[in-house]
Amino acid sequence: MKTSKWLIVGFLLLLLLITGCRNEASKPKAMTSEQVFDSYMAAWQKGQYEDMYAMLSSDSQTRLSLELFVKRYSSIYEGIGMSQLHIERTTLPAPTKPTPAPEDKATYTYHASLMTIAGPIEFNYQAKLIKDNSTMYWKVDWNPSLIFPAMKDNDKVTVRTTKAMRGEIYDRNGEGLAINGSLIILGLAADRLGPDAEKTVQSVAQYLGLSTDEVNKKLKASWVKPGNFVPIGSTDGKGVMAFQGIEGVSFQQKKIRTYPLAEAAAHLTGYVQGINAEELAKLKDQGYGPDDQLGKAGLEQLFDKSLKGQDGVRIVIIDENGATRETLASKETVAGENVQTTIDSGLQRAIYEQYQGDAGSASALQPQSGEILALVSSPAYDPNLFVSGLSAEQWNKWNGDPNIPLLNRFTKLYSPGSIFKTVTAAVGLNAGVSSPDLVRNIQGLYWTKDASWGNYYVTRDRDVPNENLRDALVFSDNIFFAQEALAMGKDTFYNGAYKFGFGEPLPLPYPFPRSSLANQGIKSDIQLADSAYGQGEVQMSPLHVALSYTPIINQGNVVAPLLVKSASNPADTIWKRDVIRPEVAEIVRQDLVEAVRNPKGFAHGAYISGMNIAGKTGTAELKQKKGEDGLENGWFIEFDATLNQLLLTMMVEDVKKRGGSGYVVAKAKKVFLKYGKTTW
Repeated sequence: MKTSKWLIVGFLLLLLLITGCRNEASKPKAMTSEQVFDSYMAAWQKGQYEDMYAMLSSDSQTRLSLELFVKRYSSIYEGIGMSQLHIERTTLPAPTKPTPAPEDKATYTYHASLMTIAGPIEFNYQAKLIKDNSTMYWKVDWNPSLIFPAMKDNDKVTVRTTKAMRGEIYDRNGEGLAINGSLIILGLAADRLGPDAEKTVQSVAQYLGLSTDEVNKKLKASWVKPGNFVPIGSTDGKGVMAFQGIEGVSFQQKKIRTYPLAEAAAHLTGYVQGINAEELAKLKDQGYGPDDQLGKAGLEQLFDKSLKGQDGVRIVIIDENGATRETLASKETVAGENVQTTIDSGLQRAIYEQYQGDAGSASALQPQSGEILALVSSPAYDPNLFVSGLSAEQWNKWNGDPNIPLLNRFTKLYSPGSIFKTVTAAVGLNAGVSSPDLVRNIQGLYWTKDASWGNYYVTRDRDVPNENLRDALVFSDNIFFAQEALAMGKDTFYNGAYKFGFGEPLPLPYPFPRSSLANQGIKSDIQLADSAYGQGEVQMSPLHVALSYTPIINQGNVVAPLLVKSASNPADTIWKRDVIRPEVAEIVRQDLVEAVRNPKGFAHGAYISGMNIAGKTGTAELKQKKGEDGLENGWFIEFDATLNQLLLTMMVEDVKKRGGSGYVVAKAKKVFLKYGKTTW
């Protein structure tokens, strides 16, 4: 019996011993202080803030909750745009008189480097580890200085931004096209309007063209607090005089982008507006922020990156009173670059005013240098309203206007009509198919090649039996040029005209569509005949029409268009060389002079005594088939064949029953009377 008891006791002791050994074996092996700190750094570098928190000492965790710890790291790093974080342990230099380190404390030096929106930040610092008495595990003795050495408990890291001044856009003479100005903002403080509050609101609303409901809605916005200046609308000096001294009314100056030419250059300059969420998502990595203005159209959009400049940024540690403790990184403000164009503001405005609301577009060119003097689209919008505040009423008015003022017409393609006959004449002469002495016998006002054309025919306005090239240009004879093209054949015609820059982008930064001679090649003699006088599928922008006339002035060379003055501009001003021979250019030039000088010529309305005006009219018919009634666009192009300083192209939509191309000639003449003798 006694033996059995001792056996049982022995067995139990053995079982306890085995179990104890197993439990001891299953315990995780305690890491060294060095291993703990290496793990902490690895988690830090990976942004594993919860894992970092688990390695903090109990005292550190008592002072800071997990939620606040994670929030502090993530908000700081997100706010400064942190990337490329790298943490590594470094070695302390050996002390002259080494002292033994306490067994429950350890110190490690580390080097941290990271990139931010203000540039790189680097520092060296020491982290302290302590051994937990209850678990005997090593833990990090955390404090805010581990994030940045200068940080203390209640400090914050903040980003201070200084907005860069946007570059300005000028014309050739330094006159502003898009400049930085200021605006007077009339504002109200709702709680300070006094006993006449209702009367004041009504007066302000009426003066600014608003309803009292709109004003009251602004005053009751959720962000408004007692004493707040609530901006109601922009005003001028008269508005200041009218409301100054009235209770609750005050004024502030606001920096704002302004467009001195307003509608006259709207589609050229474009406008800026605050960046929206979708745009910011695309551009955030390119230095754009939520408070930035973004070019939304025209030159403002085209040169936005260089105009924007670089905002100044400082990343600073501030104490609980808002005082700066230390600047961690900074990037200096760089003002945006100015853009000087070749545009002449006076000419731009003068051309726009001639349209008087008519739909159309124009270009003005210095035909020898290629400098673009004006690009006009009519009607237009006022870009200043996009910046100062565009009402829903005005937006709806623009969108509902049948003349589409928001449409940029000078970048659109149009059928050039008879203004294209000059190209056909030049191609025929250059190919040797035609000559100044060649006379074509044409009977009647209608002509068809043969029975293969069926009911299709070409018409003209003047019934003469015999016509040479000069008369055909002076009197704009469709039949003559249809026969010219057929005599050339489609290949000679197409290849000769193509040299003028068809099918290619215009060599300038502003986006223009490619002009076309035919959508998929010239398929028939009817299409060839129609193309000869600028119908068929021929499509050109007003600027390309102007460029196609420059070989007449430049001994057969097409000039390269130039819109921006820059040291990087190519020295060569030629885009297409030798598209026609110099003698061909001279023949056509003389014919265009005669088109204006001849009292019976279709372009004689442009004649100015004392000037050697050359020009060509054009009417483009917009209809689906012969015989039907359609719209007509009127064209006119002119230059002084002696001065060769200004090449003006104007197009007006829907000129039928308004004088046809003669309606456009009258507008162009007024421009030439003022600017035709100017040297550019």
